Amino acid sequence: MNRETITVRVRPLLVGAAFSLLLAAGGMAPAFAETPADTLVQAWAIDDTITLDPAESFELSPAEFLGNGYDMLVRLDIDDTTKVKGGIAESWEVSEDGLTYTFKLKPGIKFASGNPVTAEDVAWSFERVVKLDKSPAFILTQFGLNGDNVTEKAKAVDEGTFVFTVDKAYAPSFVLNCLTATVGAVLDKKLVMEHAEARTPSDEYKYDTDFGYGWMKTNYAGSGPFKIRDWRANEILVMERNDNYYGEKPALTRVIYRHVKESATQRLMLEAGDIDVARNLEPGDFEAVAKNADLATTSAAKGTVYYISLNQKNENLAKPEVREALKYLVDYDAIGATLIKGIGEIRQTYQAKGVLGALDASPYTFDVAKAKELLEKAGLKDGFSVTFDVRNTQPVTGIAESFQQTAGQAGVKVEIIPGDGKQTLTKYRARNHDMYIGQWGMDYWDPNSNAEAFTSNPDNGDEASVKTLAWRNAWDIPELTGEVKAALLERDNDKRAEMYKKLQQQALDTSPFVMIFQQTEVAGMRGNVKNYKLGPNFDTNFLAPVTKD
Repeated sequence: MNRETITVRVRPLLVGAAFSLLLAAGGMAPAFAETPADTLVQAWAIDDTITLDPAESFELSPAEFLGNGYDMLVRLDIDDTTKVKGGIAESWEVSEDGLTYTFKLKPGIKFASGNPVTAEDVAWSFERVVKLDKSPAFILTQFGLNGDNVTEKAKAVDEGTFVFTVDKAYAPSFVLNCLTATVGAVLDKKLVMEHAEARTPSDEYKYDTDFGYGWMKTNYAGSGPFKIRDWRANEILVMERNDNYYGEKPALTRVIYRHVKESATQRLMLEAGDIDVARNLEPGDFEAVAKNADLATTSAAKGTVYYISLNQKNENLAKPEVREALKYLVDYDAIGATLIKGIGEIRQTYQAKGVLGALDASPYTFDVAKAKELLEKAGLKDGFSVTFDVRNTQPVTGIAESFQQTAGQAGVKVEIIPGDGKQTLTKYRARNHDMYIGQWGMDYWDPNSNAEAFTSNPDNGDEASVKTLAWRNAWDIPELTGEVKAALLERDNDKRAEMYKKLQQQALDTSPFVMIFQQTEVAGMRGNVKNYKLGPNFDTNFLAPVTKD
């Protein structure tokens, strides 16, 4: 899905100081006395943004844009993550057999375009995701939806009632949590189809329309508190207040994201007043911001984990002893004390703390002797050479360099191949890497999100439709895949938690994933920024409550 050429049109609509910021987005801007009073300017590494289409986007920074620009039927309750609350849905019911979910929409709500939000828009948004079948589509198709049945399984009964029928009696919390994901965003059907292009049906694509796919890569059709106005890849993204939003209107007129990767640069811009919020602060810069009386900091544990993955298409990395050896060649203590100090916590299991069934186990330590012993068992006494694709941003680069040095002590020669977010992700998703260092955020706040990503691979073929992280690394695991599916049907939470703990232990012992840490997201901000709060997921970093004194 990431092989397309990215082309972005920027509409020159911004004025005044905000327009100056737009023009300066590619580098260090001249110092301003202050940012515009009605504008929040954030510096953040947004080079992983590939598309603005909720049906296709599956990266971390655009999750925040989509989470603020679109609404879903239900949203995660960030004050109590064991629950969901209404988005455009006013209420919902689950049938006794657990197969039918009926949603009543809030009356009188509108898209940013002014078009009414109806159950038909919801049903069409589901249909569009399923028929386009891009990477995040599995979040919906796992409920038995396909191109042939989606219009019956996800349909509007009347203007204000949407009915969703699933194929099995899943735990209701799992179904509802899936619908909070950005792929569940409700799109303005009328607006999108005005920009749809005709397609000639074929064996590969059966439909006579692209469902606005080309247009949606760089445009917006939502009903959230902010609308996405402009995007220039690797430079800037601009959001503006949606005055048609049905809820409490944002106090800010606009939010500008400036692509700035370097932590020190972000800190200097924050201190100078050129930006309001710095998002990629490394430990030293975060500490400096915390000590500055004119600035403030905030942080939140994230449902995001960092890991090193080992492609099983590489014959050396496919050896169980090598997978285990590499887990002994990470200097976890040094990484925790330096590279992720204050911005993360060492974690060797793939489930984030705070999620049902999260396993707390850390059996691996930095042990070169143990690693050499395992490599000798694998027939690689003298080590081997391997490439390592790394996004050129911190702390990823620092972790990769640390691993390069420690692995070298056991004879493993690691060649780091740096690239921006799009380059490394594209190669990773095509399974063309040897090793890759990744950042994985939960798609929805349920243990299945990470269990499915790391321990499920229904089809290991290169053309598989479900492309989990296990698939990306060619880890063929039919037994674990079956266990993941079974956990979805267990309605007893205690039993379900134990099933997920078992899956994590099996991954810890045998998987091609070297888990490193769970992210603590941090931000530095000017003292006049109020109500800026980071959520458990990137799509819950809500901007609507933010104000500036």
